[in-house]
Amino acid sequence: MLRYIGKRLLNYLVLLYVAVSLTWILAATQLNPRGLFALRQPPVPESTIDAQLSLYNLNDKVPLAERYWTWLVGVLQGNWGYSPLGVSVNDEISSRMWVSLRLLLIGTIIGIVVGVAIGAWTATRQYRISDRMLTFLSLLIISTPAFVIGHLTQIGATWFNNSTGTRTFEFIGESGDVGGYPLAWLVDRAQHLLLPTLVLIVLGAASMSRIQRNLMLDSLGADYVRTARAKGLPQRRAVMKHALRTALIPTGTYVAFSVATMFVGATFTERIFNFPGIGQYSIDTITYRDVNGVVAVTAFAGVCVLVGAVLSDILVAILDPRVRLQ
Repeated sequence: MLRYIGKRLLNYLVLLYVAVSLTWILAATQLNPRGLFALRQPPVPESTIDAQLSLYNLNDKVPLAERYWTWLVGVLQGNWGYSPLGVSVNDEISSRMWVSLRLLLIGTIIGIVVGVAIGAWTATRQYRISDRMLTFLSLLIISTPAFVIGHLTQIGATWFNNSTGTRTFEFIGESGDVGGYPLAWLVDRAQHLLLPTLVLIVLGAASMSRIQRNLMLDSLGADYVRTARAKGLPQRRAVMKHALRTALIPTGTYVAFSVATMFVGATFTERIFNFPGIGQYSIDTITYRDVNGVVAVTAFAGVCVLVGAVLSDILVAILDPRVRLQ
């Protein structure tokens, strides 16, 4: 197993290096940080702009190969550089990463578990009323943009708070006014996390249930499941031991490779609820022509994909006995 994982990990590391390097080249040639200073009043002298950009290895007058080498040496030393305005990319990534982790971890995990359970259950009740109702509800949620669902939850939370005269739901920022009672900070964080977590659970469960239902239907109609039933295996055991286990193989691969989307793709949720996470930072880096920031976000997403790929390989090796660990 360790040899198998090591070989796969080495391949992924090479791909990660290529992807991050290509991202740096694209960002360094297209974003043009010099444009940030073009409209400033009073006008900034050209020499001052050159000095500022050279300080952060962003001067387009320096040869591209020289800038790339300087950037690569810094990355190998653990320094991902600075924005054109002097903000440390390391500090931004380290602080926003944990914000995204707190926001996404619970919502994503629960959404996946609920979605898999609903998809597997509805597959065993194909074309019944419960299957049709859950299918309609899932398709309705999938068809609704994330920002619409987010705003609807905010409207509902506002109505609930006003009706009860309480502040049960807080949905602006990661934290707010903390009271003086014991564990007030924990209650405050939970109040702010409740609505965005609910949005992520609903979106994740809806999409995952559709995927798992289709995979489960394919497994239920397979020859080995019918053979197991013909030999006298109870339906529950045939579904759980044979059909569900087989259907979870592609599901595990999908979930593992969606790790990057979990962190970087929750932009709408972070924007609506004003969470300073990685998704929001990825948009800000492009808006403010932050070359080093764009590359760092890409590298972070690449590492997430790498971890997801390794987990996917391990999961497939566990679930599928046909995989040979060589």
